[in-house]
Parts: sequence; C-alpha cells; structure tokens
Amino acid sequence: MPSLFKSSLIWVLSFSFLQYGSAQQSTNTPVANAKTYIGYTTESSRVEQDWEQKFRAIPEPDRLRENMRRLSAYPHHVGSAYDKDNAEWMLAQFKSWGFDAQIENFYVLFPTPKERLLELVAPTRYRAKLQEPPVAGDSTSGQTAQQLPTYNAYSADGDVTGPLVYVNYGMRDDYEQLERMNISVKGAIVIARYGAGWRGIKPKVAYEHGAIGCIIYSDPADDGYIPGDVFPKGAYRPKEGVQRGSVEDTFYPGDPLTPGVGATKDAKRLQISESQVIQKIPVLPISYEDAQPLLAAMGGEVVPEKWAGALPITYHMGPGPAKVHLVMKSNWDIKPLYDVIARIPGSTYSDEWVIRGNHHDAWVNGADDPISGAASVVEEGRALGELLKQGWKPKRTIIYCAWDGEEPGLLGSTEWVETHLQELRQHAVMYVNSDSNGRGYWRASGDHRLERFINDVARDVPDPEKPNLSVWQRARFQRLARAANSDDRGDLRHSNELRIGALGDGSDYAPFLDHAGVAALNIGFGGEGGGGVYHSIYDDFYWYTHFADTKFVYERALAQLAGMSVMRMADADLIPLSFGDAADTVGRYVKEVETLLKTEQDKQREVNLELDEGVYDATSDPEHPTAAPKKEEVAPFINFAPLENGSAALKHSSEHFERALAKAQQQGGSAYGNSAVQQLNQKLLEAERGFLDEQGLPERPWFKNQIYAPGAYTGYGVKTLPAVRESIEQKKWSQAEQGAQTIGRVLEHEAQLIEDAARQLESLEAGK
Repeated sequence: MPSLFKSSLIWVLSFSFLQYGSAQQSTNTPVANAKTYIGYTTESSRVEQDWEQKFRAIPEPDRLRENMRRLSAYPHHVGSAYDKDNAEWMLAQFKSWGFDAQIENFYVLFPTPKERLLELVAPTRYRAKLQEPPVAGDSTSGQTAQQLPTYNAYSADGDVTGPLVYVNYGMRDDYEQLERMNISVKGAIVIARYGAGWRGIKPKVAYEHGAIGCIIYSDPADDGYIPGDVFPKGAYRPKEGVQRGSVEDTFYPGDPLTPGVGATKDAKRLQISESQVIQKIPVLPISYEDAQPLLAAMGGEVVPEKWAGALPITYHMGPGPAKVHLVMKSNWDIKPLYDVIARIPGSTYSDEWVIRGNHHDAWVNGADDPISGAASVVEEGRALGELLKQGWKPKRTIIYCAWDGEEPGLLGSTEWVETHLQELRQHAVMYVNSDSNGRGYWRASGDHRLERFINDVARDVPDPEKPNLSVWQRARFQRLARAANSDDRGDLRHSNELRIGALGDGSDYAPFLDHAGVAALNIGFGGEGGGGVYHSIYDDFYWYTHFADTKFVYERALAQLAGMSVMRMADADLIPLSFGDAADTVGRYVKEVETLLKTEQDKQREVNLELDEGVYDATSDPEHPTAAPKKEEVAPFINFAPLENGSAALKHSSEHFERALAKAQQQGGSAYGNSAVQQLNQKLLEAERGFLDEQGLPERPWFKNQIYAPGAYTGYGVKTLPAVRESIEQKKWSQAEQGAQTIGRVLEHEAQLIEDAARQLESLEAGK
C-alpha cells in the first residue's frame, strides 16, 4: 500500500467498499504484511491484526468443554432454579474479567403444563405416554423432577374430542391439497408432522380452517431412524423423543402481555384473552411412538405419495374412524428473566455500541441448543478480558449479552430491545448472534450491509479440520461442490465474497434487525454430522460429546470468529457497512417479486384455461375423486415503478459513495480529527436505520424493517420485501401495490442518506 496510508488520521482512504486484492491472504500472514481491513488504515489494520492474532490464540477447547458441562448440568428453563444459577455464574465470570456487568430482570408470561392427556377413544383405545424415558449411561436424562414435561408453550387451554385428520406438515399448501380431496378439518383434531415450517404455523392454520385441536409429532422420515441411528446408538431422535417448543403466533415476538414495551415489573399488561400471539386451540407435541397407534387407526383416502412418512403403516387422511380426546391446560404464571449484560467501555467512540449475544435458557439441559453457543460467548469474554490486561482498549463500547427466555419466544432479547429501543437506535452499530453450533462449515446470514465485513473476518479464521484453509475458503469449496449449475459455479469462482443469507426468525437477532433496525448477523458452523434430539431431554452433555463437536474445535472456531467480528467492528476507524452489497441484493429481491407476480398470473391463467377445457373433470379418478381448483380472476397489474426507482436510487448512491472513497485514495486524502470521523459515523448509523418504516408491516406493525421479516406463515423462514411478497402470496393485490410504494419510499430515503454521506466525505476531502 502507498505510504500515505500510514497516517492513522487518514482513515478515510482505506475504509471502503472497494475490493482489496489482499483479501485472500493466508490466515498466517505476518503482522508486518498485514492487509488493509475494511474501515481501517493500513497502520490501524496492522495494530488490529496483531490484537486479533493474540485473541485467536486464547480460546481453548477444554475450557469450552467445561463451560458446556457447567451450563448444561441441570435443566434450566425459564423460571427454574438453575436458569438463575447459570445467569449468576456468568455474571461473576464477566465481572472477574473486567467487564461492567449486571443482570437485567424482566417479568413475562410463561405457561407450564398443569394437565395433559391424549387418548385414542375409537375405534380402539390407546393412551399416549407423553414422556421421554431416561437412557442408561446418560446421567442428566434421568433428572426427571427438574425437567419440563413435553408440551408446546402458549397453546390454548382446552378439552376436546373429535375425529382425527392427517394434514402432512400442516402448512397452507397442505390445506389446499385437502380441499382438492374434499376433506374438511372443521370440528376435527389435526395431526401434523414437524417440519417444512415453524411449529406455531401448524395450529394457526388449523384453527383458520376450523380445527378444534392440533397434535404435532416427529416422523422418523424427517427426524428419526431414516436419517441415521437413533440415540443412544446414534445421534437421531429415538422413538420416545419429543420436540418441545413455543407455538406463539408470528404477530410479534416477546412477552405476550406487553407488546411493544419492556416487560418490567411495573409494566402495564394485557389480559391473557387479549393477547394476539397465544394460540386459539389446544396443541400437544408427541413422539412417533405415540403417533403410530393414532395414525394406524385412521381410515379414509391413502395420503399422496409425498405425504407419507416412514412409520411401518399405510398413512390415511381420515376423518374417521379414529377419534381422539385431547386435553391441554396450563399454569399461566409470570416468571422472571435473567439477562446478563456485560460491557467494556469504548475509548474513542463510547457512544457507539457493538453487541454480541446468545441465549442461555433451554427447554431442558440444552447442550446443543443453546449452550454450544453460550459456551462460546463465555470463552470470548474471557479472551477479551485477557486482552484488556495486555493493554487493548476497544474504540467502541462492546456489550456481551446472555439472553434468557429465547426458547418461549425471544423473550429476553425482545424485552431488552423494547426497553432500550431509543438508545439502540442512537448507538447500536451491529448485533452478532449465535445459537446452536456444530462441526462443519461456516454459515452466516444477516443484513447485507455487513456481507463484505463478515466475509473478511471469516478469511482470517483457520478451519479446525483443514488448517491450511480458512473457514471462508472451505465454505466456498462446499458451495462449489453443491452448486446447481454452471452460472452458480461461475459466480463462486469469480466473486471475492460469499453471499450471506437473509434473516427471518428463530433466534435473538430478530428484535434487533426487525424492530430496532440494528444491522445483525447470525453465525455458526454445521453440516458435518447431524442429529435429532432438538428440544428433548437427550440434548445434553452426553449427546454433544458423543455425536456433535466432540473435540470442541468448532466451538473454538465460533469463539474466534464471533470475538474477532466484535473486535474488528469495535476498533474500526469508520463503520464498515457494505452499501453496494445491499444495493445488489435489494435489486435481486425486486426482480424476484416481479417474477413472483408473473408466475401467479401465468398459473391462474393456466388453471382457468384447464377448467374451461374440462381437464380436471376428465382426470379426476371416479373412485377417488378430487375437486377442481377455483376459477379466479388473474392477478392484476401492480405498479412496481416505486420499487424499481428506489432500487436504482440505492444503487446510484452506493456507487457515488464508492467513487468518493476511490477519489480520496487517488488524491492522497487529508488529515481529519475524531470529530469529523464521528460525524460521518453518525451519518452511517442513520443510514443503518434507513430500512425501517414506523408504520410497520401490514397487519404486523411491530415488524418495522421493510427489507427483511419472518413470514407470517413461515415463522423461521424469511420473506424479503415482505409487504409486497407476502401480499402477492396471499392475493392481497391492493396491499401489494401499497407495499411497493412504501418500500420504494424507504429505499429512496436510504439512498438519500447514503448520498449525504458521500457528499460529506467529499466535503471533508476538499477541506470544507
């Protein structure tokens, strides 16, 4: 690099969204040959690389193993004694390492089972066991007195009896198939298998179609002996294993009784009956051992081929002759949460916050979910504490968070975000999340303004199993091996970045990204090995140390990756947001929704034509008749011009910003003080919030982000440009058109903020 980069004041020349040729240097590059990081000068990059190398050497697999052993030693669900004990232990650890740490308490509605019953009452009788037996040799699986029973939190109370109907995965398209087969679930109890979407969607859609109860089971085709040997011989779900979990509706995450505000002790609360997220019918999860007698007793049509699971029976649709009696009643108690919040104050930009989090509560012992991530958070804290002793001082304030109450519905993180919303919007630069972690390949999803940043960090972490490769390089090779076509392979070979995924829901990044507008990442490792003990008593230390990251080397890699991400963002001279990556990604999303509308139009035209031609009547099997789809109006034209204009403006302003940086590099730059840097950083923070609209999404106002949101009928799965995409999927055409206008306006505003930042940069360079 030219000598002009040596001045630590000429930060502007090397912060950029330019592509650095040194981006793929070896992770063992000597500090003397340090590459220039995004947001740094060459000199500050050398200093940063030195500190990161020291950090990377500190995390130890044995310590990570002991963290997991300690944190997963007993069940630690919300409100349990060991949940509090774990929080207090982590608090003491962070304090001992020099953090300013405290526990923030919130008080949330957390139902636990009072009465559960499921029995087949016709044509034969069977009473479901509804429990998981301990396994010999696995000591914590026998902690029966401290374990939560198998249940779905936020199920409605109910005592119902009705015919049983099999609904496959219980998603909306499954009910379209049921309608074609002339099968109604009105007045029935549905049985759905886990998979294809978030569990809370299944009772929601069942209720919308008239069902009075919902049973969810794990089919061995998806989560049992088909993928592999079952526990304890192998990693997969045994016949008695049950997946617990929340079924909160997707209207908003967090405490059901305090939507939009922090659930502090004196918060005003709704009545339980007023909550929009508690399900309207009773729901109960069961094992495939308990499911088999119910399914075997069913009659009616044989299911479509793709609906069949792997139990040794013929799957029938029902209804009849099987009839079941379902009882689910809960204790509707307010329970305390224990969020551990630990800070290192920033030395230069103390009002800018870099936040790192992972939850610590579990449905039972939770070694994989969440302790494989929480153990890393604790070890990262220790490593940063060691650097503090050596003289390292982050420029920005670092906040480490161990969230409580994630499992029932992102309770701890959401209540913290809602309580500190205005502070976060003023100060938060980035949130880095993890959850479960395993052996395998680097994975990242998040706000695409952080895409280049996290790619750059991943290039500097060696892969534990292939130490001659970085985790970035190995992930790239995996994508090449799995690429579907030559175009995808060409992109991978010629791009210096790996595209990150978009975030929906499912972990604690959601309130930061969707409500507060904080650029967020979710990172981890996985893909080698597998398992099926999710949310069961078998997700414990014994299982993890036999079937997951048994050497804890990918636990160390997570600590390195996450800790270095925090350090690099905290120490950057200028906030390294990749507006060009975001503009490119938004442009792809715009094309996708335009294609989606055309696909819907073409599909309905073809259906209408085939109805007129008599295709459905001719091909319906007289012995197994199916109803023809409905003839409907073809989707109208939607004016996508606001979206296209907004996307074009975003692309234009991003390019302007890059040109301003390139020009500064060519001209040699000027010396700027900290006040100038801070002013531009504040402009970039303002741009980071630019994807928000305070009116929120149609029918879901809590979700403010107009680019990313979890789907109302997918839960975990993301819907990009949701106000348009979901409206098209739900055939709400006027709402889709309004969404295009709203998102277009948001993109135009974001483009103007970036344009202002570019001009501010040019003015500084000109000495104005």
